[in-house]
Amino acid sequence: MEPARVISLNIEKLMRTGMWWNAGLLVLFAFLYHFFTEPLTFNFSWSGIGLFIVGYVLLIVLHELFHLIGFVVFGRVPLSSLAYGLNLKMGVAYATTERPLRIGAMRKALLLPFWMTGVLPGIIGFTLPNQVLVLLSAILIAGAIGDFSMYRGLRNVKTSAWVMDDKTEPKLYVYDDYPDE
Repeated sequence: MEPARVISLNIEKLMRTGMWWNAGLLVLFAFLYHFFTEPLTFNFSWSGIGLFIVGYVLLIVLHELFHLIGFVVFGRVPLSSLAYGLNLKMGVAYATTERPLRIGAMRKALLLPFWMTGVLPGIIGFTLPNQVLVLLSAILIAGAIGDFSMYRGLRNVKTSAWVMDDKTEPKLYVYDDYPDE
């Protein structure tokens, strides 16, 4: 069965856009942190840099894990249908399922990592206060640009449609009816 629509991301363009979002959000979050939390201070430490790097890797892993959780919770797919890994050629981590999902389930699974690895660490970082967590939040929010692009592509698709995630490329295949496997 041929898909009714294919949503494909241009990784090179997305990475350029993501770098601008990264820079902008880092500056904005740093300003907000210093304006509301620790005025006129800047702390530099090797332990802070180490914590930032470890936190960044951990949050990227969690980002993809939350996609998988979204597929299971919202899409009700079996654990055996999930795949998780790193595409070194494209320079991206990925999480996918070989099962089709309803549009609503895919939308939720796409945005779950944004909330859990972007927004939540930011709230915690401003509350504690923890500058490293706030800056990690900015980077993970910007890192969800691909998820938002796919979400935007699904925005005008009827809710009764089904969507399949491509196993190797950043593409979604939209079907009017349940796709044959």
